[in-house]
Amino acid sequence: MKYLIVLGDGMADRPGSVLGNKTPLEVASIPNMDMLASKGELGRVKTIPHGMKPGSDIANLSVLGFDPVKYYTGRSPLEALAIGVNLRDTDVAIRTNLVTLSDDEPFEKKVMVDYSAGEITTKEAHDIMETIQKELGNDEYTFYSGVSYRHCLVSARNGLKTVFTPPHDIAGELVEKKLPTGVGCNDFITLIKKSGEILKNHPVNKRRERAGENKATHLWFWGAGTKPSLPSFYDKYGLNGGVVSAVDLLKGIGIGTGMITPNVLGATGTIYTNWDGKINMAKSLFENGVDFVFIHLEAPDEAGHQGNASLKIQAIERVDYVVGEMYEYLQEREEPFKMAVLPDHATPLILKTHSSEAIPYIIYNSEKEFKKVSKYTEREALNGRMLASGERFMERFLRKN
Repeated sequence: MKYLIVLGDGMADRPGSVLGNKTPLEVASIPNMDMLASKGELGRVKTIPHGMKPGSDIANLSVLGFDPVKYYTGRSPLEALAIGVNLRDTDVAIRTNLVTLSDDEPFEKKVMVDYSAGEITTKEAHDIMETIQKELGNDEYTFYSGVSYRHCLVSARNGLKTVFTPPHDIAGELVEKKLPTGVGCNDFITLIKKSGEILKNHPVNKRRERAGENKATHLWFWGAGTKPSLPSFYDKYGLNGGVVSAVDLLKGIGIGTGMITPNVLGATGTIYTNWDGKINMAKSLFENGVDFVFIHLEAPDEAGHQGNASLKIQAIERVDYVVGEMYEYLQEREEPFKMAVLPDHATPLILKTHSSEAIPYIIYNSEKEFKKVSKYTEREALNGRMLASGERFMERFLRKN
């Protein structure tokens, strides 16, 4: 038996007037997901434990069967694993975005224009972070480059008791009341302000300005945490696992749980990712003896944060393309398989950020097909089974019958 999860990050939504009181899943053309829903189990799962924030870190740990209440130590430490940072027990890893703030003065009157600096390329971001490390790095703070706008700051002593606000939660808002607070906050506010001075005339930003693209004007910190301690996926479930993703968070979860985490050339975590590259990598993992593959597709979440309905629909349809290609491949192998399709959380267009409601899932078993009329939507899933946690979902997905 082979096992595949295709996860469309932030794919779920809420009905809204912009789409005629429908959700993007209800509007999108998703014949492959609808087919699996009609032949499999359609239900809902609560991936965000009560009292925890609906981040992709918590939600994806949950979907993979690792109880966030027990194992979660922060987002950035998981990303640090993927970057190759060797965290000490006393280190604090802090997610560092390259963002675009407005030109308003004084600083506190600036607005969060773009949490991703126009989805800056990894090459451009690497050049910027190299400058940042040279100018701001010291015995206390070390900056590491990641993918696109996603990077990491490791602090030798500071940040764990500081309160940070994720930049994607404050799009279009003044930064005045969203700056770091709590213990050590002034150090991080100073770093943000100094980064603006450094990046103002950076060659990368000069090129982006000429091209009409958003500049990376400042650093923005969030997602602080300490070195994680995760159990092996194999030890927990008895399966060799692999994670296919563009983003460091998912690679970090894979590395931390002992799964294979290959790099896919051209994988960006956006609508422009290498979709076929991810499909081919998943196939390669199966061909090389991996039992369980987790394909993570970030694009719907990015569109949700932007409040872009048409882009989210397009991203969901690309997820459906991946579902169809992988279903056809697994069918041709003539070996029993199970497929699951779901988001990790909802990213409603009306909110432009994550929410905590239960999300719709499909579990398809090639040995136990159903015959019913169904579509993969949030409303249809209300009629199905309700699972109380991601761990319950994973146990149900992996059970033999």
